[in-house]
Amino acid sequence: MLDEFSRTELLIGKDGIEKLKKAKVAVFGIGGVGSFVVEGLVRAGIGNFILVDNDKVCLTNLNRQIIATRNTIGKSKVEVAKERILEINPNAKVKTYKEFFMPGSKVILDNTIDYIVDAVDTVTAKIELVMKANELNIPIISCMGTGNKLDPTKFEVTDIYKTTVCPLAKVMRKELKTRGIKQLKVVYSREKPIKPGETLECNCKAGSISFVPSVAGLIISGEVIKDILYKVV
Repeated sequence: MLDEFSRTELLIGKDGIEKLKKAKVAVFGIGGVGSFVVEGLVRAGIGNFILVDNDKVCLTNLNRQIIATRNTIGKSKVEVAKERILEINPNAKVKTYKEFFMPGSKVILDNTIDYIVDAVDTVTAKIELVMKANELNIPIISCMGTGNKLDPTKFEVTDIYKTTVCPLAKVMRKELKTRGIKQLKVVYSREKPIKPGETLECNCKAGSISFVPSVAGLIISGEVIKDILYKVV
């Protein structure tokens, strides 16, 4: 009998479908990158989600976030993402946290989680996620800066200590090294940041466009799926 994952089954087999169905992925940050991570994961067949983000959809999100439409402006990002997940796969299980993740967060991280995706912007939060993942021995992938970029073909998957150009990656390398973290899988862009124009009324400091963070998000979802199927988990 045909279902929403019949075409995927042709690619990864029934065992692969079952493995993804049982897997639990925690996604931190449901923005330009994270919303497309979630989209890629649910359409691939991931069956269990933890979504963490304190923001609401706003007008300026319409240019790049798949959860952002005129109908979702003002709504919680994690709740909109949850609704979208269940519209695609009503059998999925989704836990949401309307929270800005930082040290001391109430978000429950434990060994029931198969993979952590870091799609947040704040260095403190990113460091905390990496440290928690390392402590619990949970695979993690972290997204570096996607703002002020225009060329999606410049993204690559590598270790944090092999990154160049990206200002966020530079800070992360320094902070992780001081904490004894020897490796971290990241998606980053080799493109030099473009200097943004005027500051907007909302004080947004980084420019963005539809096809850059989305590509980073889908690359991340692909890495998570491949690792769950064949490598890490």
